[in-house]
Amino acid sequence: MQWSCQACWEGDLPLFQNFPVVHSFRDLPTLPTALLLPSHPQEAYCAYSIILMALFWCTEALPLPVTALFPIILYPMMGIMDASEVCIEYFKDSNILFVGGLLMAIAVEHWNLHKRIALRVLLIIGVRPALLLLGFMLVTAFLSMWISNTATTAMMVPIAHAVLEQLHNTSKDVEEGSDNPTFELQEGSPQKDVTKLDNGQAHPALPASSESTVWQKREQLRFSQGMSLCVCYSASIGGIATLTGTTPNLVLQGQVNALFPQNGNVVNFASWFGFAFPTMAILLLLSWLWLQILFLGFNFRKNFGFGGQAKEREQAAFHVIQTEHKRLGPMTFAEKAVSVLFIILVVLWFTREPGFFLGWGNLAFPDKDGNSMASDGTVAIFIGIILFLVPSKIPGLTQDPNKPGRLKAPPALLNWKTVNEKMPWNIVLLLGGGFALAKGSEKSGLSEWLGDKLTPLQNVPSPAIAFILCLLIATFTECTSNVATTTLFLPILASMAQAICLHPLYVMLPCTLAASLAFMLPVATPPNAIVFSFGGLKVSDMARTGFLLNIIGVLVITLAINSWSFPIFNLHTFPSWAYSNTTTNCMAIQTNITTTPSP
Repeated sequence: MQWSCQACWEGDLPLFQNFPVVHSFRDLPTLPTALLLPSHPQEAYCAYSIILMALFWCTEALPLPVTALFPIILYPMMGIMDASEVCIEYFKDSNILFVGGLLMAIAVEHWNLHKRIALRVLLIIGVRPALLLLGFMLVTAFLSMWISNTATTAMMVPIAHAVLEQLHNTSKDVEEGSDNPTFELQEGSPQKDVTKLDNGQAHPALPASSESTVWQKREQLRFSQGMSLCVCYSASIGGIATLTGTTPNLVLQGQVNALFPQNGNVVNFASWFGFAFPTMAILLLLSWLWLQILFLGFNFRKNFGFGGQAKEREQAAFHVIQTEHKRLGPMTFAEKAVSVLFIILVVLWFTREPGFFLGWGNLAFPDKDGNSMASDGTVAIFIGIILFLVPSKIPGLTQDPNKPGRLKAPPALLNWKTVNEKMPWNIVLLLGGGFALAKGSEKSGLSEWLGDKLTPLQNVPSPAIAFILCLLIATFTECTSNVATTTLFLPILASMAQAICLHPLYVMLPCTLAASLAFMLPVATPPNAIVFSFGGLKVSDMARTGFLLNIIGVLVITLAINSWSFPIFNLHTFPSWAYSNTTTNCMAIQTNITTTPSP
């Protein structure tokens, strides 16, 4: 058989039959794309849409929510989905849960309840160096579980710097404090360190005063850096504990519901909390130890303030926090009302459909299968509407000065003007764009095609797959929005899991958590940028600290997905709700497992 160049060029040989036909040099620019993309038009069009949106998201050539609107234009024009089907994806139950959760968060912020909680906890924990770090991390993580991590960081960083500034002012006035092993190092801003140390920290009686001052200045800067980083890191870590704590968690829930409609609401507030809260607690504790070692040193006796020589500075720091707490005054009726509604919201979330016993959703609002027809979003919106109804003051007989003879009603806990100003509507569009991408991948067959290409991973151990994917996501999220990262990767991971007969949540859960491990760069997440803007930090400081923290985070997530997540999500077996046309071999494997007699 004689092979001609023309035959090779036009794809007549068996080796080249699956290659695209190239008739002219004008077709060459499309050749690499054609080789990489699926052969069916709809699959290729959907892949093109995802690649285009990924490029726009990574480069931020357009605002992220604007890019998220692309499927509304591209999918109908490419014949992938009808326009009405695409638009429905932009306001799913996960978006409702996001809006409802933020209504409560906005009410907490509006009435300054979060600041009262923060200051009260700091008064209880104490102000010794290690305990001060721990106190700020615990408070920030707890608040970040319920309100925006950006708002939490913006509130906590000024408090931290005020405490450190007062500690330094006290050390300047107390000469014996220069030899103090406990609080000789703290200050809020490195720029202020230089001025105050040069003007008030001279000790002419000591021959080594200048050397001591330089050493003290360096240690003050390091502790200030540690305090700043502990706030932004704990804000990111705390958000992973609850389903509404950070947006990637809601992206996961929405993607699971979109890709696997028969999943039985496997990812809900209670199941997520059972899985993610221990993970958050372990990661927060290890982060505290790492920051303490890096910025306070290995002298734990000094770090915890043993020795009894730091009373003046401890009292000064305590006085700052106590003064701020007293300025808030007693709890108002509005704060008490918001606190009660917040507790009711959390209790309703936990008891709606907990899984290990029948919840109120199963008993009061069951569907034909006994599952709750009310969702976590239903609960969030219910409490959110009540916030617009409950008055912020006890109604009295006060007359309206503008309308004599008519009583004046007190304002409600929430009003639409406040909500409209503080609600991040861009995230609603971003979430919707991710759900539309997932649905388009399923409708076009791209998910099935990706699954077929990833079947060789079946020979790789499952823990190794989860670990490698977590490292990949943690690296990717340092330079890309965590929402965009989870939106792009989760549908692909779901297809891969189906192809290799692995429980989809086994790879989707850890990668969602890994998307919140943005610790190395100021641009990685808003809390990092806020802390960096306060000064005293270099990119190298954040990168050095965050690198090991990323590794610790990936290891903790790997531990979580291979231990306590198994009974919570039943990861031992391939779930029936994940079966599709490409998982017939999974069904056969499952049948063999269940029918094989035990020895």
